Amino acid sequence: MANLHLFSSPGKDDIRYIIEASRPYLEGKSDATVAYLPLASLYAERWQEYTENSFKGLARLETINAETMSLPQMEEIVRRASLVYIPGGNTFLLNHRLHASRLMIFLRRKVQAGLPVAGFSAGAVVCGPNILTSKDMNTVSTSYFEGLNATTFNFSAHYPLDAHGQSAKDEWLADYHFFHDNPIVMLCDGAYVRVDGRKTTLVRGEAWILRKDQEKEKLEEGKLISL
Repeated sequence: MANLHLFSSPGKDDIRYIIEASRPYLEGKSDATVAYLPLASLYAERWQEYTENSFKGLARLETINAETMSLPQMEEIVRRASLVYIPGGNTFLLNHRLHASRLMIFLRRKVQAGLPVAGFSAGAVVCGPNILTSKDMNTVSTSYFEGLNATTFNFSAHYPLDAHGQSAKDEWLADYHFFHDNPIVMLCDGAYVRVDGRKTTLVRGEAWILRKDQEKEKLEEGKLISL
């Protein structure tokens, strides 16, 4: 059963939300490792040292590079990890690299079986059945759209707080429901959604849900999100 900690943004000018959510799975373990998947970025090396320092004293980071590593190497990192961390960037690039490297099949199986995941932005969107609710450009021209399918909800990150911005985003997202039936959870920056098996809860922040042929609904903190 899925064990997800999903965010629109990782923290306040840092990744404190990610660290807080990851801590329970890492504390007290002498050999705790985090499988770090910065596959949504073309410039992941810029954040390598910062991310390592953020997890320092809590866990050792093992970074997956889908361009240079073999599938067995990547699978072994995921296999021994206490948690998977998937940061933001371009969702289509992230998904393309997961599929093209063939890591997606193994990662999906592990995540669906309960391997904890902390992710924000693209890292949250990829956890849904597909990534079609991402507003990123498909610059990589990928034809891979199926996500980790760890939840029945699709996700949309960086949902605006202002009414005008929400109206434009709602109109854009409504097109998804011409072809798909599953709900979309729309996360404002600062929102934290917890998926624990079949239970999905808005832990904090502002978020909305858009169901097919219904008006959007604002989610309440601490309450389960239902279909």
